Amino acid sequence: MTPRILLVGMMGAGKSTTGRLVATALGWRYCDSDADVEADTGLTVPELFARDGEDAFRRAEALVLARACDAALPSVVSVAGGAAENRTRIKAAGTVVWLRARPETLAVRVGDGAGRPLLGDDPGEAMVRLSTVRAPFYEELADLVIDVDALTPAEVAERILAAVGADMVIEAVAEHDGED
Repeated sequence: MTPRILLVGMMGAGKSTTGRLVATALGWRYCDSDADVEADTGLTVPELFARDGEDAFRRAEALVLARACDAALPSVVSVAGGAAENRTRIKAAGTVVWLRARPETLAVRVGDGAGRPLLGDDPGEAMVRLSTVRAPFYEELADLVIDVDALTPAEVAERILAAVGADMVIEAVAEHDGED
């Protein structure tokens, strides 16, 4: 199996920033579900929600996630926050790391919720509601849980690399050597 690290967690947990750091450190490909949806549709996430609704976003999200999980290159994937519907694919694709944060931390990080259609007029309340729904899915998926509230993205990346990085690099090199 191609080595992959998949980052799951709520919006504002730091998946994108941390994912880029981990991918750079490992020299791996980086995929961001939200950015890939935007590239595929030509619309920002809020534009896609406004024009076609959440179901259209979830369909686009499932397609980009499938592509990231099926890629032949070792990858770090920042999975969109609501991708719990795709949990079988996520779990089978690699090592899943849950970047866990308290709802109040997430609310501070996302600010007024601009560009995040599910947050509505009260990001704090929305974070509590969404966290309650999504936490069981993230817990089910996670091979590793990192509480990120008091950590910088660099510290989170270091913990991921310490926990899974060396084994992943060895596996990726061995797989690549077998292709020659």
